[in-house]
Amino acid sequence: MQQRTLTITVDANARQALRARALEAFQADGYLGETLNFETPGAFFGRLTERRWALVQTLIGAGEFSLSETARRLGRDIERVSEDVAVLVELGLLERTAKGGVLCPFHDIEVHMRLQPQSRAAA
Repeated sequence: MQQRTLTITVDANARQALRARALEAFQADGYLGETLNFETPGAFFGRLTERRWALVQTLIGAGEFSLSETARRLGRDIERVSEDVAVLVELGLLERTAKGGVLCPFHDIEVHMRLQPQSRAAA
């Protein structure tokens, strides 16, 4: 079974990025990995908070854990962990299992974010 990879990008022109990625996929011979895009740094940091990153880091490559075991490993309240898991499942960073547990299906997660000066309108 091939190990899954995820690239997280921040790109305001999501449609153009999606088209480029689709073109790459059609020309490739195999698996290229998966991509999750945010249109702004604010959207990225709003959804992927420090605690959610800690949750992903705890689960990446670790296999399946119950919510209670995940909360115990993080030293956090199970209700807050459950809320964070729900957001991360929605984003595709985590998956729920048939047994009711949770896991990170990726072997490698890479983040690409470029910050550039904003263009200014002529005064």
